[in-house]
Amino acid sequence: MCGIAGYFSQNKSFFAEHLRIMATAIKHRGPDAEGYFHENEIGLAHKRLSIIDLSNSANQPMQSSCGKYVIVFNGEIYNFLELKNELEQKHNIKFKTYSDTEVVLEGFAVWGTAVFNKLCGMFAIAIYDKLDKALILCRDRIGIKPLFLYNKNNDWAFASELKSLKAVGVVSNNICLNKEAINYYLYLGYIPEPYTIYTGISKFPAGHYAVIKNGKLKLSKYWDVYEKILPFSLKDENQAQQQLKSLLQLVVKQHLICDVPFGTFLSGGIDSSLVTALAKEASDKPLHTFSIGFSDAKFNESTFAAKVAKHLDTIHHELFVTEKDALELVPLMTDMYGEPFADSSAIPTYLVSKLTRQNVTMALSGDGGDELFLGYGAYFWGKRMPNPFLKTFRKPISRVLELGGSRYRRAAKVINYDNLTWLKSHIFSQEQYLFSAKEITALLNPDFLCDLNLNENPQKQNRPLSFIEQQSLFDISYYLKDDLLVKVDRASMQHALEVRVPLLDHRLVEFAVNLNADLRLKGNVTKYLLKKILFQYVPEELFNRPKWGFSVPLEKWMKNELKTFIGDNLSDNVINKYQIVSNNKVKKLIKLFENPRYAYLYNRIWALAQLNNFLEKSY
Repeated sequence: MCGIAGYFSQNKSFFAEHLRIMATAIKHRGPDAEGYFHENEIGLAHKRLSIIDLSNSANQPMQSSCGKYVIVFNGEIYNFLELKNELEQKHNIKFKTYSDTEVVLEGFAVWGTAVFNKLCGMFAIAIYDKLDKALILCRDRIGIKPLFLYNKNNDWAFASELKSLKAVGVVSNNICLNKEAINYYLYLGYIPEPYTIYTGISKFPAGHYAVIKNGKLKLSKYWDVYEKILPFSLKDENQAQQQLKSLLQLVVKQHLICDVPFGTFLSGGIDSSLVTALAKEASDKPLHTFSIGFSDAKFNESTFAAKVAKHLDTIHHELFVTEKDALELVPLMTDMYGEPFADSSAIPTYLVSKLTRQNVTMALSGDGGDELFLGYGAYFWGKRMPNPFLKTFRKPISRVLELGGSRYRRAAKVINYDNLTWLKSHIFSQEQYLFSAKEITALLNPDFLCDLNLNENPQKQNRPLSFIEQQSLFDISYYLKDDLLVKVDRASMQHALEVRVPLLDHRLVEFAVNLNADLRLKGNVTKYLLKKILFQYVPEELFNRPKWGFSVPLEKWMKNELKTFIGDNLSDNVINKYQIVSNNKVKKLIKLFENPRYAYLYNRIWALAQLNNFLEKSY
């Protein structure tokens, strides 16, 4: 796990000295070593967090044995030993290191861009072809590792984080706020690929590689989750359970390969408990587990995590977090994420990463289980929405629900949709307590208003998908990639901690999307098959409780400790300075929030405050 950056400048707008500036901006991602390569129009920079092959010989940039290629690479390849053996046996490659970086590089020298399909792992890769004068960029299938790309007039620059690009002046000199990104941010709470908050800088698409040559970029797709959907889903429960367990055991075992101390995040929920149980089974070393707790019992799962840890006999570490600890992080989120980001669970993720890094260098996380195995409450809406009665009478039903308390008002917002084409994003938006498309139209000043146009209905699949399957695929394509994985990457790398996500190995993803929905959500039992496997390791009674998620008591804090933060960032002066949203609409929103019946508005207000906090710190 590392940080990468570089440029490919036809107009000589970037120079060797820019590499050190770009690398310094992301020094937190790789404190163990740094390296640079520059030659005429190309420059590559690398900050290393040493995980596999800790020797200096594995440092980057690394040049291929043939001398033609140079690589900088962020991530981990879990099947690198198998690929290394194939390259040694069939292609007579002589390796100088034990690193996965060298395997990727020599694999590219042999197979070209076909190597990307052979890789099992998380990665953002930049390879320069010295003879053809071409830069090749690639991002992993799911989008676990970040990669940002800037382009203007044949000047290209890339980096693991936006702050690298900002550090060399491209934002202040050439780039303005992206109005489309602001619309999506208020709708989703994050900015989806390919957008960033700045025009001219994009998020490189997951599952793609690009070749930049002679001032032109050719983008190619090598993996797409929708294209992996088979004509028939797997319905046999016994067969499915056996296949899933074997695949989980293989993937977790591969994810444990490293040369540093490791552990797991353990919240006490289904996903982290299963990953921990499988890691304990696969490892011959003592397993460290990490969790945090809050004083508010509604948000405190630490007692459950401790029970799971005791049952699995792990070395358990727990940090009890005070409100002061958490609240001190709020102003830091803007710098950490480089653009507006409204997911408040970034706070506990940062804190558990800090605790974990004090003891180990690599940790496994359970991210992905909810999206793949239908663990969210939102998926119950996926069962309800196709109901003809609800479709026909949703408007009057919504008006009745509006008469109730906060919970019923939120349900009213979910039901009251206008367009089936955008239903999946609407359900997500309203389940997250964010602005609906209608509300955004009323909130934004006309100059900033743009159409929302997410690709929610991709090309025809090999089999008809139920609405609940479509909702899951939407979450995998957007929420998982552009919110949850971003949150984990930035929060963990801020402490130079590598976090691996075994449930998002592409082999597991392909299995899950072809598993019959009834084996993922059976009746009212979410993550049905995943739980069947977990309960072979940990007693079921430890999980007989409502799902809470990894969250903080944000609504409560906003009315107390965070009231000043909200007031400062949503003041008349700040709102009028940027002219993005209607001052009157914001005032009305804050006034309504004082009434418990409108408690669901908290995340809308939080998103606005984070947007303005970003603007205040950036401009």
